[in-house]
Amino acid sequence: MTTQLTIEQFKKVMPPQVKKNITQELVDKINTTFSDPDSREYYRDNLLSYGSVMADGRFKIDQYLNAVRYVSFKLIGDNNDVAYIKTFPDKYNRFLQQGISSKDIASYTSAYNKSKLVNLIFEQTLVPTYVLNADLHQKALNVQAELMTTAKSEKVRSDAANSLLTHLKVPETKKIELDLGIKQDKGIDDLRAATLKLVQQQKDMMTIGSITAEDVASSNIIELEGE
Repeated sequence: MTTQLTIEQFKKVMPPQVKKNITQELVDKINTTFSDPDSREYYRDNLLSYGSVMADGRFKIDQYLNAVRYVSFKLIGDNNDVAYIKTFPDKYNRFLQQGISSKDIASYTSAYNKSKLVNLIFEQTLVPTYVLNADLHQKALNVQAELMTTAKSEKVRSDAANSLLTHLKVPETKKIELDLGIKQDKGIDDLRAATLKLVQQQKDMMTIGSITAEDVASSNIIELEGE
């Protein structure tokens, strides 16, 4: 399998405003950055992976190439100074020829490490630990399952079972709390008062014999007025 970057691959991952600056000459230059096939493949894959940082158009293509190269060195374990020197060997040699002190060179390195483009690329490289260690998580579950079924100690089997129940627990559905309180307005209060008043009137009329219980039962509580 070839480790060479193609112009089609590079243009495919770049935003429209950057594609016009990608030429075959540029791609050829990228492919000669590393002579070692493994390093060239690693650099190529990183260039294709982090192209989204160019979407807002704030950075030039050369800046992107250098930043990805710098981050690539950092990801394989190089410290800031070494990664900077490997990324900008000509610039580093010029610093030495100009007699710039190691302290000042270190300040340039630190500033570049904190630059916006470099940190945008670093953000792209971050992988959640649960994803990075997914295989270890599954292995741990397998061990617990084996202990649960084969361990001679009842306590060990019980602890393993509890561990599995904890880690394989079905996510709880969030409970939605509903406010069922009914806000009473003045109309409800007025209706309640009128009803109590009517009941008392009917009770008084029954006491003096003006009406009977049968009259009350057959009466209309609310009479609708005609139009």
